[in-house]
Amino acid sequence: MIVTFLGTGTSQGVPVIACDCEVCTSVDYRDKRTRTSVHIEVDDLSLVIDTGPDFRTQMLRERIKKLDAILFTHAHKDHTAGMDDVRSFNFKQKMDMPVYATKPVIEQLQQEFSYVFAADKYPGIPRIETNPIDNCAFQINETLITPIEVMHHKLPVLGFRINDFTYITDANNISDVEKAKIKGSKVLVLNALQKTDHLSHFTLDEAVALAQELEVEKTYLTHISHKMGKHRVVENEVPDNVEFAFDGLKITL
Repeated sequence: MIVTFLGTGTSQGVPVIACDCEVCTSVDYRDKRTRTSVHIEVDDLSLVIDTGPDFRTQMLRERIKKLDAILFTHAHKDHTAGMDDVRSFNFKQKMDMPVYATKPVIEQLQQEFSYVFAADKYPGIPRIETNPIDNCAFQINETLITPIEVMHHKLPVLGFRINDFTYITDANNISDVEKAKIKGSKVLVLNALQKTDHLSHFTLDEAVALAQELEVEKTYLTHISHKMGKHRVVENEVPDNVEFAFDGLKITL
């Protein structure tokens, strides 16, 4: 399995528009964060979790030429806004793009991309095949995917476990039942927004504490805001088995 971090930033990305803080003006490429997403190559499948506003840029940057399916964690714009750009894969692969999401997320996509789901479709629009999922394991071809329900304040969000890899973003609470699904993972990706308290995201300390509680071999932090600090500084503030992810980082399991 090869995992590529397409984006590791929060909803505004980093740098933030009109901000001149030390992070937003940093020249370190690791401090340039597009909206959070990940690409997974497993069992001859090419999967993407979330299509944020930077989806097109991310696909071009990583030279991804094939995409078999999209998994959506939730319906917030910074995770869905780029869905229109699956058109290129429709044209090249001559197939509708399978999308896996909960019923409420699919309903939100149908509202926001109403032209995609219209009865009278305009030529050239994205072609989407919706596959409703819930908090139960499902398969794409031979690959088993286990959803993990987490809470983003009061909004249920799905994380996903594939083999020994678990991906969770936009969370600030995980029940003991859902934590049990994560245990035994070799790699965990977990959101860590900033150092100070936040209504709907784990802080750095909370994310590190959870990673240690779950006894995961390696944890990568994502969905990082400019308030976290410069990558070269904060990377020294976490345990050896925890790292800050950055756009373009590839890991092999």
